[in-house]
Amino acid sequence: MNGAQDLGGQMGFGPIELEENEPNFHAKWEERAFALTLAMGATGTWNIDTSRFARESLPPPVYLSSSYYKIWTLGLENLLVNHGLVSEEELRTGVSVTPAKPLNRVVKADEVAGILAKGGPVDRPQQQPARFKVGDRIRTKRMNPEHHTRLPRYARDTPGTIETVHGVHVFPDTNSRKLGEQPTWLYGVVFKGTDIWGDDSDPKLTVRLDLWEPYLDLA
Repeated sequence: MNGAQDLGGQMGFGPIELEENEPNFHAKWEERAFALTLAMGATGTWNIDTSRFARESLPPPVYLSSSYYKIWTLGLENLLVNHGLVSEEELRTGVSVTPAKPLNRVVKADEVAGILAKGGPVDRPQQQPARFKVGDRIRTKRMNPEHHTRLPRYARDTPGTIETVHGVHVFPDTNSRKLGEQPTWLYGVVFKGTDIWGDDSDPKLTVRLDLWEPYLDLA
């Protein structure tokens, strides 16, 4: 969707401020927000793409005024409410008033290290030949979906070149809506900065994105 998270190349937000030796977390509550999000994701109630869309769907004023893990927390709260695991009243008061619903899986403390080490691979077996090859000139589609997508707004309807073929991966646009994984080919695409931001941009700039096949057409 075209949300507040899609800021690439927009003016008025200032430079990215890098923090030297930045820690993974700046406060204990951030650790807890991270742990809760991963623990609930491991239950299988939703998938990673659904979780990302929950964060992207926050109202722009809320998203832009919230810290990174505040956004994670708000997204998780929305998922919990939308899936009937907690009520708005329970979130507001912090008191459980209804019986807990059963979950498909509950991660135990001694399982965490193994689960994190294994990760969540999203590569899948090849079902059809790739449409593009390295060196092909492509143009991204012009699209404004209401659902989750990994094609940034700033790189739509833009010419580029296939640089890498990554294989077949879960398609996030359908996976986020529980329409199935619908695995498809994933490509590394390189763009000229001037093709994205116009002739006024730095001619030496290039942008690299990993993009799924349904986003692309031959140029």
